[in-house]
Amino acid sequence: MKRKRTGILGISAIILLVAVSCGIYYLFAKNKPAPGPMIDGKPGYDVIVVGGEPEGVAAALSAARNGMKTLLVEDDEALGGLMTLGRLNFLDMNHGPQGELLTRGIFQEIYDVLGNAFDVTQAKELFREKVEKEKNITLLLNTSLVEPLMDGKEIVGVKVEEEGVEKEYLSLCTIDATVDADVAAAAGVPYTVGGEDYGEEGLLMGVTLVFEVKGVDWDRVIQYLKREDDDPHSGADQVAAWGYGKEAMGYVPHDEQMRFRGPNLARQDDGNVLINALLIFGVDSLDEESRQLGIERGKKEIPYIIEFMREKFPGFAEVEFVDTAEELYVRETRHIQGEYRLSITDVLENRDQWDRIGHGSYPVDVQPTGPENFGNVIGKPAIYSIPFRCLVPLEIDGLLVVGRSASYDSLPHGSARVIPVGMTTGEAAGVACAYAVENEVTFRQMTAEPDAIQWVQEGLKKQGAYLVEYEPPRPEVMEHWAYPGVKVMRELGLIEGGYVNDYGLERRANKWNIENKLNKVLRLAHERNEGVELRRLEVPLEVTRRVFLEVVAEGLTGKKMDYAEALDLLKEAGIVTPFLEKRFAYGDEAPDFGEMLTVLANLYNHLMDGKV
Repeated sequence: MKRKRTGILGISAIILLVAVSCGIYYLFAKNKPAPGPMIDGKPGYDVIVVGGEPEGVAAALSAARNGMKTLLVEDDEALGGLMTLGRLNFLDMNHGPQGELLTRGIFQEIYDVLGNAFDVTQAKELFREKVEKEKNITLLLNTSLVEPLMDGKEIVGVKVEEEGVEKEYLSLCTIDATVDADVAAAAGVPYTVGGEDYGEEGLLMGVTLVFEVKGVDWDRVIQYLKREDDDPHSGADQVAAWGYGKEAMGYVPHDEQMRFRGPNLARQDDGNVLINALLIFGVDSLDEESRQLGIERGKKEIPYIIEFMREKFPGFAEVEFVDTAEELYVRETRHIQGEYRLSITDVLENRDQWDRIGHGSYPVDVQPTGPENFGNVIGKPAIYSIPFRCLVPLEIDGLLVVGRSASYDSLPHGSARVIPVGMTTGEAAGVACAYAVENEVTFRQMTAEPDAIQWVQEGLKKQGAYLVEYEPPRPEVMEHWAYPGVKVMRELGLIEGGYVNDYGLERRANKWNIENKLNKVLRLAHERNEGVELRRLEVPLEVTRRVFLEVVAEGLTGKKMDYAEALDLLKEAGIVTPFLEKRFAYGDEAPDFGEMLTVLANLYNHLMDGKV
């Protein structure tokens, strides 16, 4: 760190000695907050956390408990963000192979009080109470970020608007806990948006407007979902319910850029019910006007949904609309580029990391991106580790980024985006700030220092976090001969295994499977290697192994050729290996998925190697 604790610390030491000698330290100083640092001759903070989301609260609590003078800045009137203002009170939990809770520490403190379906008012009170009890935290609500304060490539504080007045606060460390990595983006950290990193620029998961209703017959809901509904994925208890999927499929939205899906339902203390079910597409979540328009569009659609639920959902005959959440549930915007970027292979091969600061296991749940698709589950990990390096952005120093916009590829973000995992990253950032300040090192230096990471890990364990070094459980698909091809195609977003990691490798591929994946491979290779010519091919309806290889050869050269010529070309290029050649000897059948994925993965690798 360039800037040190100076001035106030020396004075405090003198005062402390005098107080002790006078016998009054215990009475007057025991519970006093830590003195803040003097930065360039001005009073400042050890840590500034921007964003009062659950991740930001965890970061501030963790920093403060490690003796850091901490400023927590939130632009709304309450803490808790998505859990309170967005009313997402149905948490996505992460358990390990033996059923153990992976996200402990500060998240568990909150979870043990609120549970998995909680009263939003209680949550607001709990977040506020936790923060106000920490003597080292100064809380600023209704205070918006104007810009980060920069010294070259280092963040040295933030400029905010507080009660209509712009003010500047200096700090030794800054934690960006905004949902969209606003501090990082403004400071110049590189990032991608949505599915841009795998060739889908502008592609974002739909947003949700949670709404509240009254008049639900909860006993009837439980009876229907537990005893009458034949959907094995439905269920209910005294505070939460999930189901009505078949019923919801029958709803035809008035706004064509919306979808009503099977809801997650959570009761409030007054008996009202929050409903997470309305997907809204076409919202630019980085634009305030677009977000507000999304809310208004949702409010116009909800009366029709209420009428539909009265008729189709058992237990909802007397339901009435109450209101909506103040904010949209936005699943995805920016993905920063950090010292390490979590990959889909990291997650679905259950990889451990030497600099682990937390674990996750939530399914890689990619929600629909438009009304024409239903999203998918790329796979289900048993456990994986989040590296500290994912919190350290490229190019800018003095900053950590926590939550869903940390350095994750967009596919693994489908798992790592959830609140419990985000809170573990916030807690880790708070501990890391303590190490950086006390040892006068940068976060980037810490990513190359095992002793520094071990100190952070031990500090997290002392706070109750769950961190374990483990031998990665090996998914069954990794033993399949076609797994190398699966791995490449999965990283391109072209194959998914669902909740049970079943990629259907023995099933026969058809025209549409091959055409879609082949053209996507060619497009991505073109975008990533300027030497690759962009081509779009049509695959015959009656596709065999022989026809498949002929089309692949055409994709490689732009020329049509017979099977023998195509086979020779693909063998020479290494796209058809001796093993594959034996399988393709039975040329009159359609290729199976394992064969298709392997050939297309080999084609992609060949094109990316520059061998065009």
